[in-house]
Amino acid sequence: MGAASESNDLILVVDDSEQNVQLLEAYLVAAGYDVVSALSGREALARLDNERLPDLVILDIMMPGINGYEVCRRLKDSERTRRIPVMMLTALQEMEDKVKGFEAGADEFLSKPVEKMELLIRVKALLRTKHLNEDLENARDVIYTLALAIEANDPYTRGHSERVAQYARRLAERMGLGESRAGIIRDAGILHDVGKIGISEAILQKPGPLTDEELAAVQDHPIIGEKICRPLRSANMLLTVIRHHQERYDGNGYPDRLRAEEIPIEARIVAVADAYDAMTSPRPYRPPLSKRQVIEILRRESGKQWDPEVVREFIHMLEEEKDLLEQA
Repeated sequence: MGAASESNDLILVVDDSEQNVQLLEAYLVAAGYDVVSALSGREALARLDNERLPDLVILDIMMPGINGYEVCRRLKDSERTRRIPVMMLTALQEMEDKVKGFEAGADEFLSKPVEKMELLIRVKALLRTKHLNEDLENARDVIYTLALAIEANDPYTRGHSERVAQYARRLAERMGLGESRAGIIRDAGILHDVGKIGISEAILQKPGPLTDEELAAVQDHPIIGEKICRPLRSANMLLTVIRHHQERYDGNGYPDRLRAEEIPIEARIVAVADAYDAMTSPRPYRPPLSKRQVIEILRRESGKQWDPEVVREFIHMLEEEKDLLEQA
């Protein structure tokens, strides 16, 4: 069976037929890939415990013991392995069998007997997509680090974005937006102020009122943040939230003066979470407000600065989570 080096993409081939494994291995090694193999689902899962994970798994469905569906499901349920693409091999022709595979997390299907050219084309496409996603994830990590580094240099905002992200995510889930959109909202909460890297520290930490020119500079930060975050995966909605988290429900916000339902619900949620944490935290120009005071401000400005439904659900969430116990 093939041995893996560190130079090429590593493919794990799983099939209970040694003859099938040898055929696939011959095709893949000739194309320049490193290959490791397993003759059962149990052996495949053991392979996935190795230090070097495969870049792709080619997985037979019909195997005794742990079948391909279960191997795929376990692989996709693990944080460590869920981003590895899975190509399932099957002699089954029924649509329900493929549906079952997709439900388990399969990324691609290939019918038996395997045709060499089709195999190599699909392998190449899956690996290209995987590497593109990894590049985007690396960009995400760099920008996340940048956002948190900006906060770390300012004692007044340290931890602000992480708290906003958690408030916004919980609120999104409460409002039924679903796990995927809640994840985007969490990311936007982390990154919503990254554009402040383009604003003078003297302005951001000024203890007194801002001049009109200084205020205009601060109001540029959503646009700057949008530009910084363009390389990120799921960028469309993420960029929209970053750009519009300072819009007001009455249309008097910035940068685009959107109003009411024109503002994406994701941005309306981040806006309330952002305002709550900012007002309950100290700033150079004022001490923190009590949580009770901030709740009253949210209620008073509901329908003006913030979406009334979002404010109502946010307050209910805080009350249920006993986040109002601290009095000032």
